[in-house]
Amino acid sequence: MAGCSSHVALAYEDAYTYLHHPAVIIGGLFALVALILSLFLILQHLRFYTNPAEQKWIVSIVFMVPVYATESVISLWNPRFSLACDILRSCYEAFALYSFGRYLIACIGGETRVIQLLENESRKRLGKLLLERGEGGEEEEEEKEEEIHQKSFCNFFFRPYLLGEDLLTIENFGLVQYMILKTLCAFSALLLEVFGVYGDGEFKWYYGYPYITVVMNFSQMWALYCLVQFYDATHERLRPIKPLAKFISFKAIVFATWWQGVGIALLCAYGVLPKHGKMQTALQDFFICIEMAIAAVAHVFVFSAEPYHFLPVSENRKGMVSAETTKATLKVEQSNEEKPAVVEAPGTSIKESVQDIVVEGGHRVVEDVVLTINQAIGPMEKGVTKIQETLHRKTEADNHHEESELEVEDHVEQHLLASESHSELHV
Repeated sequence: MAGCSSHVALAYEDAYTYLHHPAVIIGGLFALVALILSLFLILQHLRFYTNPAEQKWIVSIVFMVPVYATESVISLWNPRFSLACDILRSCYEAFALYSFGRYLIACIGGETRVIQLLENESRKRLGKLLLERGEGGEEEEEEKEEEIHQKSFCNFFFRPYLLGEDLLTIENFGLVQYMILKTLCAFSALLLEVFGVYGDGEFKWYYGYPYITVVMNFSQMWALYCLVQFYDATHERLRPIKPLAKFISFKAIVFATWWQGVGIALLCAYGVLPKHGKMQTALQDFFICIEMAIAAVAHVFVFSAEPYHFLPVSENRKGMVSAETTKATLKVEQSNEEKPAVVEAPGTSIKESVQDIVVEGGHRVVEDVVLTINQAIGPMEKGVTKIQETLHRKTEADNHHEESELEVEDHVEQHLLASESHSELHV
């Protein structure tokens, strides 16, 4: 039996050796296509960086393709770097998901505009809901409104448009918690691998892989669900940017590659695919190289820089990156219909564009991470405070009870002494 197992292992090793070099070449070609298309698109956005609020997040999203392609080729070429590459890929994947959420907010007009939109939609839907439940006095209407707001947890799943500003808070929390957990799990995997208890692809209780997979699966699904609920409440305002195509192309990279890796691990665990460490990671890396080339082509159309080449004449240019000296041309429509005139956007400094992305984007990320941590710690602090108050009250009650018992004992003792003294006097 042992000899048969060794023969199978040798056969898999020979197959891996035979297929490895062609796979590296083919995967490298696909990765090169992905790099060229993605970097060209990024340079276009940096060259015409006319809407920093949106484009800083577009660049972050598109840059995910070069990151995935480069790390997958390196891991495919040398499996010893597979874990390090996977950690970097995981960290950037979480940041890209956060960037996509920020991009949707920027397309609506920023957080202030989103809050106004959500609050207006909440009031409008709430009024319709109250009318559907029947007319009544002011007290009854207030009671109905309070009852609806009290079911905020259920509303998030079934009627997110009633939450108003809270929906934006939940969406931000969902995306940032995924970014934090993904990063922590990635470095936990590295630490477990150092001690030899990670077991990549092994669904056994004494390895860390299945537990990290469960945590990441839950966190990922929650982040995606928050994003879907936010899209459901704002899709009318997002229609001009065709959000569905962007959502699908992004989801295909982030979530499909994750489930692809889990699926390959499961197939290897059940013996459908060869249970060989190098073969398992090589399959995942090879597929990602091909998928990144497809994603890069999709991004050229979905996240095109062309809409940022022209701006309305009345566009407020405040806050934009300073432009290089170029000649702007005014384009006026030759038709009877009234259409806003547009100005060809002057080219911008790539150095300043990158600086804005790094500084402003990084500042925004830090703010959201700190806010999310505070939001997570807040309920814990309240819970600890409540426990301490309960224990304090219980201690005070116990002390009061002990004091009462001592007073009763003293009273009884005094009564007995008085009785004895009275008896002696009587005698």
